[in-house]
Amino acid sequence: MRPLVRLMLRGSLRQIRHVAAVPYAQARGPVAEVYAQARREFGVVAPPLALHSPAPETLAASWLLLRETLLADGLVSRAAKEAVATGVSRANDCSYCVEVHEAKIATLTGADAHGHLADWAAGSGTDPGAELPFDADQAPEILGTAVTFHYLNRMVRLFLPHSPVPDSAPAAGRGPVMRMVARAMSPDAGTAVRPGAALGLLPAAPLPDQLAWAKAAPAVAGALARAVACVDTVAERWIPEPVRDLVHAELAVHDGTVPGPSRAWLSTATAGLGGEHLPLARLALLVALNPHQITDADIEEFRALQPGDRQLVELASWAALTAAVRIGARFTRPARPTAPAPH
Repeated sequence: MRPLVRLMLRGSLRQIRHVAAVPYAQARGPVAEVYAQARREFGVVAPPLALHSPAPETLAASWLLLRETLLADGLVSRAAKEAVATGVSRANDCSYCVEVHEAKIATLTGADAHGHLADWAAGSGTDPGAELPFDADQAPEILGTAVTFHYLNRMVRLFLPHSPVPDSAPAAGRGPVMRMVARAMSPDAGTAVRPGAALGLLPAAPLPDQLAWAKAAPAVAGALARAVACVDTVAERWIPEPVRDLVHAELAVHDGTVPGPSRAWLSTATAGLGGEHLPLARLALLVALNPHQITDADIEEFRALQPGDRQLVELASWAALTAAVRIGARFTRPARPTAPAPH
């Protein structure tokens, strides 16, 4: 079954919009290394990961986030973390991710026991200060998974369609296809996904103070620190400082609700910018705050200034991760005493 799913998913890379993903057979250097790890430890090179491939450093950052939070063996079960991924994806109205992770949950034992985590995760963007329904030793993995999916949902909303199954597929076949894909989303036989084993893909970096809740799990902390530092460093190379300052300022006063339904908020937020800064700022703010409102015209205006796929991925990744970290910074610490984690 695994080879069939991999063949199908190679075709699914054509679903990626706005950029051309690097095909598995053509991957070289860091892209090939990430792809090989993903196939071995995740079972597939899924489109939400492959869409980052035009920007190798950003690809490595996204893989570290996904691997060390959702996939790596730890104190929290895969079923519990999949419930968090699904809840966050529901909150962000990312139907693609909801469909994938609901299908994965259905293949795991004990999934029914984690409804409270899905409920918490569904409110994590608008009420991140809510009391956490898990123990302190579980917090790095669960909160890290939430941050990862607040990031990935924003990228998926921009670069992928509403469903991983093509619209042309017969309705009766959607369920079996998703179940087959979900079962394939597992490590190769005999492969242990050891925490921290992939951290060497990016240089060490200090953990941002606002994510201090991750310190108790060095692999999660290391992935968050390295990914944030990498994405920030890439952004500083070419995204103008006024654009970055504006996004930080808007996120600092954002209350977690999705702005809209019109785009008047965007015109207000960018009123002080002009010239070549404006298309970059508009797209970055849309990715961070309301990716549902991104239009082809927004992409075209960005492309007129930055035609490369790498730049589009890098700007979107920086905006998405900056927003996700801002949400993570508002998470409270668990008040309950530490107890053994269910597996």
